[in-house]
Amino acid sequence: MKVVEYTVTDELGIHARPAGMLVKLAQGFASKIDIIKGGKKANLKGIIGIMSLGVKQGETVSIEVDGEDEDAAAAGIEAFLKENL
Repeated sequence: MKVVEYTVTDELGIHARPAGMLVKLAQGFASKIDIIKGGKKANLKGIIGIMSLGVKQGETVSIEVDGEDEDAAAAGIEAFLKENL
């Protein structure tokens, strides 16, 4: 299992547009991918779960990636977070 931690810098936090892009990216990987904030966990392959976390600017999220392509998935998601959030 790979874990990526990221502190959101976008002033709007994780809002609908980047959340949708993140879901699309995650769906391209076979691995199980979860996003965690403050003890709440959601599947990164579903936008409703991501939006329900209500991630704001300055909050840190953890992304847990577990599966056959976890290295590529973790690297891709980390790059997306740094570029978009």
